[in-house]
Amino acid sequence: MREQHFREDREYLKELLRQFENLREGRSHSFIDEESFEKIIDYFDEKEEFSRALEAANFGIDQYPYSSSLLIRKADLLLASRRYKAALEVLDQASVFDGSDINLYILKTDALLALDQQEQAVELLQQALTLFDGEERIELLFELADVYDDYEEFDKVFDCLKMILEEDQNNEEALYKICFWTEFTGRNEESIRLHQDIIDEYPYNELAWFNLGAGFQGLKLYEKSIDAYKYAVTIDEKFDYAYRNMGDAYIRLRKYKDAIEMLEKVLELSKPEDVIYEAIAHCFEKMKNYAQARFHYRKAVHLNPEESKLFYKIACTYYNEGQFDAAIKQLVNATRIHRNQTEYLLLMGECRLKLEAYKDAIQNFSDVVRIKPRSMKGWEALIRCLYKAGYYEEAIEQVNVAFEISNGKPILQFYNSAILFALGKNKTAIIQLEKAMDKAPRLLKKFVELNPSILQNQLVVDLIARFKRNKSI
Repeated sequence: MREQHFREDREYLKELLRQFENLREGRSHSFIDEESFEKIIDYFDEKEEFSRALEAANFGIDQYPYSSSLLIRKADLLLASRRYKAALEVLDQASVFDGSDINLYILKTDALLALDQQEQAVELLQQALTLFDGEERIELLFELADVYDDYEEFDKVFDCLKMILEEDQNNEEALYKICFWTEFTGRNEESIRLHQDIIDEYPYNELAWFNLGAGFQGLKLYEKSIDAYKYAVTIDEKFDYAYRNMGDAYIRLRKYKDAIEMLEKVLELSKPEDVIYEAIAHCFEKMKNYAQARFHYRKAVHLNPEESKLFYKIACTYYNEGQFDAAIKQLVNATRIHRNQTEYLLLMGECRLKLEAYKDAIQNFSDVVRIKPRSMKGWEALIRCLYKAGYYEEAIEQVNVAFEISNGKPILQFYNSAILFALGKNKTAIIQLEKAMDKAPRLLKKFVELNPSILQNQLVVDLIARFKRNKSI
């Protein structure tokens, strides 16, 4: 039956096209009604033969000059041909015959936006909202939300979606979209109230529970967000985004085992993603299970081999285990992808410093200060390395350079003091140490870490004791 019906439709369309050709050629032809003209226009439109479709529209309008539907179809074709002003003129004509067709307003909006007349487009849609209700009003609200999105009036996008959900609480498209715009605009409190109202009416709406959880998560109320997500996955056990967000919330609460359980559920339900493996690896790393962390970082690398950060994170796990050579190998992979990433060069330098490969470490730290001369991390690392290597004169020079660049950071005075002590210049060293402690006494620990045996120096011990009596360290 279906095949027979299809053949009949095809034969009918074939006959319509034959009649239209006769009309074009001025030959005798059967009567073509308004609906048949619409079918002919649609046929050419679907075949992307826009000039033929426009020709059919014009013939149809000649025969049915008061047909708003044919005029609207013509306007649609003019829009596709980027003849926006001509389309607006045709739509104005159509609105005289029938102003109740929603397509009039949607096509006019498209034309006005193409002509960069956003204010007129908004005004038109707001006027249309007073004329329509039900599904048509909701369609116009979506259209208005898109206009605001295009012109970056993001709070108004949220307002439109909120209005839709106030009229149709189960509107799936609006529920999906408002979750994103809640996060983007930060209007979490409004979203929470809105979705609590929806849940009161429709307690088994899993999207509303999910959005409620996202609202709580946006306010960093992670326990409440997890409760909401649990309702969502109770209603829909395969709601992978709820498990994903729950995993993130558990990470924020430092409940890493629970986070891993949720994230593994995501992997069961959806296509594997590098970010999920990376998040699981992060949890294992926080639990100091470095082998499992590496295992999952490597799975992430397999899916995204050009992400240098993953190699860096693997290197961090090796560094934390004291496997410095293995860490360096991973950092070499990372720097092949992003050569001048200072974070990678710093860790490589620290690994080489631990291995007492001082010249290579100095080179790494020198590269860091060259790339980011105002970053104190690079200067501190370079000066520490020069001190450990016994290059005291060079260390003093770098302290002076860093001091000028950083406008006299106190940590540099502490390091300067340590170097002067190493050079046997105790009087100058103790003066520098006193100045440093006047400015930032809490940085004393970094001074001691540089050379713990300094606490055997009586001058230093006396100075620290005096500060402890007078100030808190």
